[in-house]
Amino acid sequence: MSRRVCSKGWGAVLAAGVLLLAQTPAVARESGPRYDGAEEHYAGSQIALNEGVGVSVGPLYGGEAQTLGHDVSGHQGDVDWPAAARAGAKFVYVKATEGTGFVNPRFPQQYNGSYDVGMIRGAYHFARPDISDGAAQAHYFVDHGGGWSQDGKTLPGALDVEYNPYGETCYGKTPAQMVAWMGSFAETYLWRTGRHPAIYTSTSWWKRCTGNSNAFWQNPLWIARYNTEIGELPASWKTQTIWQFSNKGSLPGDQNWFNGTQDRVRALSIG
Repeated sequence: MSRRVCSKGWGAVLAAGVLLLAQTPAVARESGPRYDGAEEHYAGSQIALNEGVGVSVGPLYGGEAQTLGHDVSGHQGDVDWPAAARAGAKFVYVKATEGTGFVNPRFPQQYNGSYDVGMIRGAYHFARPDISDGAAQAHYFVDHGGGWSQDGKTLPGALDVEYNPYGETCYGKTPAQMVAWMGSFAETYLWRTGRHPAIYTSTSWWKRCTGNSNAFWQNPLWIARYNTEIGELPASWKTQTIWQFSNKGSLPGDQNWFNGTQDRVRALSIG
């Protein structure tokens, strides 16, 4: 009798094990896209990791025809906006979203706080071409703070396309697929807001993941290059609108020069 009980008990254990194995793939499928570390993914976080950081330059490097600004994300926490304004910041980009499942929890304080001290501000979206199409992410961005208004204090939204923090550099896409993905985002954003989104990227990533596409000349270029010279630009552009020249400095977050005087920053905000 004891032998029969033992045999039956092992059968139950084996059956439970088979059931658990059968359920495991379903659980994995339901877990959804990864967003671990999303609060630490800011404009240039992966560019600095993959391309390195060259010579840091001071805030006076840009010259009289450039306007100093910066960009922030949840990585900075709550920002002291009066202090940033006193330090010379005239504009800022704030991370709003990533993919279709992450919203910067500090976004209201950062986006509204910069506006309240008179700064011209805009929102940016950290692209995740691996999890959904460009149109879906443009809608998510606009619906969670990335819109635009013609108030003279709001820059058009920006699409941050850079190295994949979760895996393969180009998110598993061919250059043609990546260009199509960005085109879908840009067209949807234009349809929702009436503005062409700016594109944030580095020349090295652009060459590798888009085949150095020249299709985005209508979109303002926000280029990342942490050095004293910008160097070669991606093929879509003859000049940059914004240069992110350092990942640290006198302002919270990354340091940027707008390629023009403050009235040109306002002109971009008006459209």
